[in-house]
Amino acid sequence: MIKQVKIRNFKSIIRADVELRNINILIGSNGVGKSNFIAFFELLSKIYLQRLGEFVIERGGADKLLHNGSKMSKSISGLFNFSNTNAFFFSLKPAAGDMLYIEHTGDYFNKDKDEQYEYNTLWSKTFWDGATKESEMINMKQWRAGYVKSFLKSFTVYHFHDTSLNSSMRRPCRLDDNLMLRHDASNLPAFLYKLQQTAPQQFKMIEAMVRLIAPYFKRFTLQPRELAPDTIGLTWEEKGSDMYMDATNLSDGTLRFIALTTLLLQPDPPQTIIVDEPELGLHPAAINMLAGLIKKAAANRIQVIIATQSVNLVNCFEPEDILVSDRENGTTIFKHLDLDSLGTWLNDYSIGTIWEKNIIGGQP
Repeated sequence: MIKQVKIRNFKSIIRADVELRNINILIGSNGVGKSNFIAFFELLSKIYLQRLGEFVIERGGADKLLHNGSKMSKSISGLFNFSNTNAFFFSLKPAAGDMLYIEHTGDYFNKDKDEQYEYNTLWSKTFWDGATKESEMINMKQWRAGYVKSFLKSFTVYHFHDTSLNSSMRRPCRLDDNLMLRHDASNLPAFLYKLQQTAPQQFKMIEAMVRLIAPYFKRFTLQPRELAPDTIGLTWEEKGSDMYMDATNLSDGTLRFIALTTLLLQPDPPQTIIVDEPELGLHPAAINMLAGLIKKAAANRIQVIIATQSVNLVNCFEPEDILVSDRENGTTIFKHLDLDSLGTWLNDYSIGTIWEKNIIGGQP
């Protein structure tokens, strides 16, 4: 599990040392920097996948990623502490053409496996990449801290926002695009079909969850398309009807809930699940069920990071699960709740109500 994240000079974040837990519900008002915290994980994934250049271009160039631009910030750096035994670190610097290059990546290995976060003589330090456009981590065969690789490749940030009629979630996809659920669920039919064939118990659980929020839904009818057998669509059967149904017949909320349920109930989920605003378009009952799925995943040793604006979703969790983001002196800060100071409030109000009352911050 990721115990701690250190972020330096990334977008609105000058300096943040954030302790993480199994469940991390990130709240805050619009524009304070929640999305920047989430994007930091996305940056790590892109570095690992040798797509740093693509990430920088998509985000508007190095000056947009460095806090207040390259005149103010000379580098972006970060450190991920994994279970107090290993830590991964990296540093990026601006290059010509408004790009970034990798100054270095590497790891610390805690020889004594103590519980401290100070990386001193007890920690052995090794550099992996140095002065390069793209990392070679993905090609490294032997690492002293080999499990770090599985964390980095799991840092997919899931956005199930686009459910328009022309969205990739509603279109057929390639049948063989089923290795993992994509960040936008564009391969949802293929991934569900693979679960239907290889993990029938989890597949039936997903169907059962969908029926709870969509009583008209009977089951999926997933098969390769007859006239294009290398593709598959999200087909399903409605109760009491023999009409052909596909993703265009699903409401936005139902389609998002299917994607979320698939992500959280798959038999081999990522070690870290990061979702941005999963509550969009969901009925309050579906939000309650989503919270249950998040807790189930966390109980199975999956670390979950959720950025949300939903009071209903926040109410489903314990105060210690909440991470508040705010702005102070032009920079984003993150803080866990002080349970001692909230004791009286929690006797009479839910955590969501306390948030609405601006007792814990995270409000405009």
